[in-house]
Amino acid sequence: MFLDLSRLGVHYAGRSQPAVDGVSFSLQAGEIGVLIGPSGCGKTTLLRAVAGLERAQAGTISLAQQIVSSPSSHVAAESRRIGMVFQDYALFPHLDAARNVGFGLTQLNAAQRQQRVSEVLELVGLGHVHRRFPHELSGGQQQRVALARALAPGPRLLLLDEPFSNLDVDLRERLAHEVRGILKAAGTTALFVTHDQLEAFAIGDRIGVMHEGHLHQWDDAYALYHRPATRFVADFIGHGVFAQARIEQRGETVVVRTALGDLTDIQECPLPDTYAGGLCDVLLRADDIVHDDNAAVKAQILRKAFRGSEFLYTLRLQTGERVVAHVPSHHDHALGEWIGIRPEVDHVVTFPREAQGASPAVTAR
Repeated sequence: MFLDLSRLGVHYAGRSQPAVDGVSFSLQAGEIGVLIGPSGCGKTTLLRAVAGLERAQAGTISLAQQIVSSPSSHVAAESRRIGMVFQDYALFPHLDAARNVGFGLTQLNAAQRQQRVSEVLELVGLGHVHRRFPHELSGGQQQRVALARALAPGPRLLLLDEPFSNLDVDLRERLAHEVRGILKAAGTTALFVTHDQLEAFAIGDRIGVMHEGHLHQWDDAYALYHRPATRFVADFIGHGVFAQARIEQRGETVVVRTALGDLTDIQECPLPDTYAGGLCDVLLRADDIVHDDNAAVKAQILRKAFRGSEFLYTLRLQTGERVVAHVPSHHDHALGEWIGIRPEVDHVVTFPREAQGASPAVTAR
C-alpha cells in the first residue's frame, strides 16, 4: 500500500477525547480516497496528521512503506513531498497564474520551470490563462490553478481540504468530476476531505465515513449506500428511515416482516437468531419504496421536495411510521393525499432495535 494508517491516534491538549481515535485505512498508488463526516468528526485533523502538521500520539502513518509518523518518530511536513490544496486556494493576488503555479519550483532553471508550468496548466485545462491574475479568473478556474500549483512539484501524495466549499453547488459536483479526471491523468495518489456526499461520490475510489474521531467504514460509494457497516453510516449516507421489523424463518425462506408488508427474495438477509426474538430495525431507502396506486399499503404525503425529475416524498403509514420515497415528478400529488406504495428491497440492512422504535426520516447531508 502507498499510504497506510494503522490505529492512528491524535490528541489535543485540554480535550478529554482524542480528535482521531484508532483510525486504520490504506490507499494504493494512484487511488483517490475521501474522508467525509459531520463538522468536528476529526477528518481535517487526520488530514493534517498525514501532512505532518499534527503529531501522532498513537499508531503509525506510512508513506511508500516508510513510517513518517508514530509516537516515537516524526518526519517533518516539508520532507514528506506532499502537496496540499486548501479551501481558500491561497493564490498570490499579485502574481499571474503562471507565476502562482511556478512559485515553488525553485529547484528548476527558468526554462525548466516554464515548461513544467505549461504542462500542469494544460493538464488542468487552463493552458490559456498564463498571464491572468486570480481576480480575472472564475472560482472554478482559481481552484484549478491551485490544483496545478500543488501538482507542479510532482508530490508523492496530494491532500485536498474541502477545496470546493466556496463554490456553488452545481459547480462543486462538476469540478469534482473534472478534478478526478485530472488526478487520474496525472497518476496522483490523493486524499480528499469534504462534508458533501455528492463530491465524495464523484471523486473517490474509496470513501471513509468518520464520526467523533472514529472511522466507521472505509469502502466504495456503492457499499456505503447499500451495505452500511454501522447505524451511523446508514443514517449519514443518502435518504432513508429505520423501520421496525421482525425476521422470521419460514421453511427454507427468511422473511422480514414490516409495516409495508413482508420483504422476500432478498440478498444477504440476517438469520432470525441474530436479534432477540428476531426484532430489529430495517433500513428503508427512498429508492426502496415504489409508488403504486394499486398497492395494498397506503401512505399519506406529509412533505414533498421537488428535485426536478423527481419528488422526495415523506410519507406516513396508517401505523404512524414514516418512510421516504423518490417519485417521478409527473406524479404531483397534494400534501395530505393518500397514495399506494410497495417495497422493492434488494439489500436488507438491519440493526438492533432502538428503544424508541423507528427513527424519523434522515436526509443526505
